[in-house]
Amino acid sequence: MMRRLILLALFVAASAQALPESVRTGEPGWRQWGSGEMTWFGISLYRATLWVAGAGADPENLPGSGPIALQLDYRRDIPRERLVQSSLDEMRRLGADEAQLSRWATDLRRVFPDVKEGDTIVGVHYPGRGASFYHRGQASGEVADAEFARRFFAIWLDPESRSPSLRAALLKRPQG
Repeated sequence: MMRRLILLALFVAASAQALPESVRTGEPGWRQWGSGEMTWFGISLYRATLWVAGAGADPENLPGSGPIALQLDYRRDIPRERLVQSSLDEMRRLGADEAQLSRWATDLRRVFPDVKEGDTIVGVHYPGRGASFYHRGQASGEVADAEFARRFFAIWLDPESRSPSLRAALLKRPQG
């Protein structure tokens, strides 16, 4: 039993290392929530992992009181413009208006890089404030717009998400 607890503690500590240092140290109690693959016609695009901070965090009740982080580990090279357009298309599909999308396009181009297979992007949603983004563990920018953050994270977490199976995997409450 003690051996299992030690292994579990090591796993949790190692998993938390996937979050950028400034995210881990900025909020107490980050823990991994759920994880799943995003595929398109059978091709894996990325592995998504949801992290929550604080004891009371509940990603199903966004915006909620505590921050959440979405980690995307890319399985393919994807140009920045494709990431931007896909994000805008999904936010539009989920109800964002054209004036918002026009503003947010500039923000997304600023915070998103071209990604290469093996790259990681982490987005952190701070309810009521906005979002911060990290590429390869380094800050790539912030969007200080609470509505942007809500709409952006809805791409994965909204009940109308394009990938209900990924949403379910992300929102699966951890064991223990």
